[in-house]
Amino acid sequence: MAVACGEQAAESRTVPRHVAIIMDGNGRWAAARGLPRVAGHRAGVQAVRRAIETAAQLGVEWLTLYAFSSENWRRPLAEVLDLTGLLRHFLRSEIAELKAQGVRLRFIGDRARFERDIQIDLGAAERDTAHNSKLNLVLALSYGGRAEIAAAAQAAARAIAEGTLDPAALDEDKFAGFLSTAGIPDPDLIIRTSGEQRLSNFLLWQCAYAELVFLDLLWPDFGPEAFDSALAEFARRERRFGARPG
Repeated sequence: MAVACGEQAAESRTVPRHVAIIMDGNGRWAAARGLPRVAGHRAGVQAVRRAIETAAQLGVEWLTLYAFSSENWRRPLAEVLDLTGLLRHFLRSEIAELKAQGVRLRFIGDRARFERDIQIDLGAAERDTAHNSKLNLVLALSYGGRAEIAAAAQAAARAIAEGTLDPAALDEDKFAGFLSTAGIPDPDLIIRTSGEQRLSNFLLWQCAYAELVFLDLLWPDFGPEAFDSALAEFARRERRFGARPG
């Protein structure tokens, strides 16, 4: 019912074209219930499903989820294996349904760090959903904003050295073309769950003018009402992109 109310409200308010979410709090959710951390990550996958469905229902065109950061590789090996196992399961069990729902998948980040079978599944998921247009779903995997910017700078430097790019022509737009998000609109709204108020190396270049909403609930508890509430908060804000108020 909450989603239906949100859909009705969205008709008369500004809906962000691109929403990005820092999904935080799986471990704390599990600890509060005396469960192993993997139980929190499994519950987090359910929240991912709800977020995808709600984004499509509320009219969001792009949804980016911070699913696995480059720093996550530093976690204990058992937890890393749990996380990559859940990713493997997601790719093999959910793609057909997402394709049927009209969702197009894209992945950003250093996919080369994953095992070969996961890399193959990532490529297959992108190819199988390439013609969908209901919702663009971007999963940030083994992703770090600083590493992305450094890699873009290296790519731009190579283009200059090869003579295919004039250094004087390297403006913000051209530099953005070297990022892994080239062709993807910058996020209008970034949501972070768990009560933490930081970006944690997420979309550092792209979020220059994004609105930030921090929610005091853990990611497994994120549902349609929380999503709709964040969009309502976005609609109340006046976006001036650095300009002085009128």
